[in-house]
Amino acid sequence: MNKVILLGRLTAKPELRYTSSNTAFLRFTVAVNRNFTSADGKREADFINVIAWRKQAETISKYFDKGNLIAIEGRLQTGSYDDKDGNKRYTTDVALDNFEFVESKNARAQSSDDSYNEPSPYDYQDSVSVENDPFAEYGDSVSIDDNFLD
Repeated sequence: MNKVILLGRLTAKPELRYTSSNTAFLRFTVAVNRNFTSADGKREADFINVIAWRKQAETISKYFDKGNLIAIEGRLQTGSYDDKDGNKRYTTDVALDNFEFVESKNARAQSSDDSYNEPSPYDYQDSVSVENDPFAEYGDSVSIDDNFLD
């Protein structure tokens, strides 16, 4: 099985291109934070290359910008080519199968600056419907404790 799932931020504005047969494609890089910090307390990230084709490439180039959060599902793909000096170069990319908008339109607009901060849980408030609140009958607050997992 070859499956990759990523949640990260675009490192640059994606630029749509076309093959000689007029097929849309897009290469972009996603910065994905690691689950731990380095010895000096800084959070590190991996920069992962992604390639998208056709309609998905067109949609991503239209609606995403540098710094926007994106969820990606795809497969790992390797390849090689000879550079201009005749040296063999190897590539590893995630070939995109599906993607999802993770932030609201307003949050995407705000995050398209140069920062790569982790999103706040409050960034997603506009996606929660008060009318469908499953905890409404329990009062003003609900305490969730995940110590039961230990």
